[in-house]
Amino acid sequence: MKKATKKDCTLYAWATGRRGSTSLSIKEPSKLSLLLSTQFPPYILSLPLLFLSFSLSPNLAITSIFLDPTASAFRRSVSRWKMDIRRRTLSSSPSAERVNTQNHVNGGCTDSSQPPLPLCLTNTVFFALFFSVAYFLLHRWREKIRTSTPLHVVTLSETAAIVTLVASAVYLLGFFGIGSRNSLDELSDDDIIVKEDSRTPGPCPTALDTCSIVSPLKSIEDVTALVPPPAPISLSDGDKEIVQEVVSGLIPSYTLESRLRDCRKAAVIRHEAVQRMTGKSLEGLPVDGFDYESILGQCCEMPIGFVQIPVGVAGPLLLDEKEYTVPMATTEGCLVASTNRGCKAIYASGGASSVLLRDGMTRAPVVRFPSAKRAGDLKFYLEDPLNFDSLAVIFNKSSRFARLQSIQCAMAGKNLYIRFRCSTGDAMGMNMVSKGVQNVLDFLQSDFPDMDVIGISGNFCSDKKAAAVNWIEGRGKSVVCEAVIKEEVIQKVLKTSVEALVELNMLKNLTGSAIAGALGGFNAHASNIVSAIYIATGQDPAQNVESSHCITMMEAVNDGKDLHISVTMPSIEVGTVGGGTQLASQSACLNLLGVKGASKESPGANSRQLAAIVAGSVLAGELSLMSAIAAGQLVKSHMKYNRSSRDITKIVS
Repeated sequence: MKKATKKDCTLYAWATGRRGSTSLSIKEPSKLSLLLSTQFPPYILSLPLLFLSFSLSPNLAITSIFLDPTASAFRRSVSRWKMDIRRRTLSSSPSAERVNTQNHVNGGCTDSSQPPLPLCLTNTVFFALFFSVAYFLLHRWREKIRTSTPLHVVTLSETAAIVTLVASAVYLLGFFGIGSRNSLDELSDDDIIVKEDSRTPGPCPTALDTCSIVSPLKSIEDVTALVPPPAPISLSDGDKEIVQEVVSGLIPSYTLESRLRDCRKAAVIRHEAVQRMTGKSLEGLPVDGFDYESILGQCCEMPIGFVQIPVGVAGPLLLDEKEYTVPMATTEGCLVASTNRGCKAIYASGGASSVLLRDGMTRAPVVRFPSAKRAGDLKFYLEDPLNFDSLAVIFNKSSRFARLQSIQCAMAGKNLYIRFRCSTGDAMGMNMVSKGVQNVLDFLQSDFPDMDVIGISGNFCSDKKAAAVNWIEGRGKSVVCEAVIKEEVIQKVLKTSVEALVELNMLKNLTGSAIAGALGGFNAHASNIVSAIYIATGQDPAQNVESSHCITMMEAVNDGKDLHISVTMPSIEVGTVGGGTQLASQSACLNLLGVKGASKESPGANSRQLAAIVAGSVLAGELSLMSAIAAGQLVKSHMKYNRSSRDITKIVS
């Protein structure tokens, strides 16, 4: 068998710890070669520098290896490599190949795939190699020029230095992406966005899975392929027959829940029936994962699935000396971030305060009489203070929380509109006030038999519509929220000035809205915040119309140094019980705010607190958006936060 040289034996003995070995078969040097090629990936390119060091000063080279700050990691790697040499023969067996193949298929990460040194330290080593070798070569060539030695005549050390220089340059150019940058120049904007979306998502760069390898994506189809599709709906033979009967009209779709006694199965069958009847796919609309029992008879009829809306949080919002983390359900980029910045400015300035002006839900039926005189008689009767107590007794029988507060009448010919206002506890109260109104109408029918009730709601309420009566008289909770923002906070956090904000508010929110003929819309974007909180906490999203009535005021105070900002919202319609508030997700958001369910100590306290939180959040949103407009950052912010990117480092930077 062919013998290896003494130098090979010495290096092998040093690597494996076999002292005194003077002979080595050719197989063992091959193991050493395999060791160096597979287990020295960051160092294989720097071996020429190692030989250079030995050629210049062996003692210095050995000392630097074992005393350098990076030597501990290097020696630990050597210890693993000495063990791997002894295992190397096992890895060539068929069973080992099967295990390695399986690990590769499963995307598993083994220890050998990890670099011996951290990435930052490896980069530092190659930077040091590059510049030190470059300095060495320049120094040598300068000496050759002085001594008239031809430059193409190189020694062994100079050859090793040149190889090391090239290897270091190749590594650094490859690491900093020179090749990938050239390929990006050939891509369109859409392709670049798709390429960025292919990055592994995570809450921060350190959360990226180092063991998963995501191949570059080339098209939108590749992106959608990564999203796991909803589990296919499996139907039994009996279910398929029911689907066919629904499609043919033998079974009405709305009777499935009562027939099957299974709300989930009813949704699944209806989901499939809708696909067959319309010929349209509902593949992206999930069915499983929702409690359909919880919405039966109160939230949604004939369900076929549910829509997912992301929920973000803004805060902490310091309001009335309490901190709140505000949940916001939205698909509009930049909204949560902007509100969060406003909360930060309010917090840094000492917080905001709120005051509740009134709390009462309204309902206004319309009744008709044969003549305007008879309609006037009922109007005078209802407005007489002597009759209020008897009417309140009749009204309050509808609920232990309903308490009649006032009655306001308006006439149009022989038609009379009666606006009842009452407290409703922690419920939003539309159903509660409607029952009380019905009780009063039944009572009045005996004294006014010629009264014809046209409708329980005559739009004088006014519900889900922009109306001056709500703007002036209020509906639900009427709240004012204010804060004084310090000058340094406006400059450092909001990046603008007090003067710019006051001027912009006057010209935009006040004058501009007046020119537009706005009704309750003297603000920047109150409805954005109201809608997001309403969806997250289970409120009626349609009531965003009147709940977003808001006037934003700004004024310079403290000799013009600080900013006083306030929002006045006369008709915030919220509740913490009933409707969508009892759903699991919405209930969790209410619990986050500390206003879940009914208040046991003081009925109505939770809903009033929720209204104050809505107003405080609107205050934060108004402050941030107006600052962005004043500083000219609106378009830039939306381009930054609305552009699709899964690389979180681009967003936080």
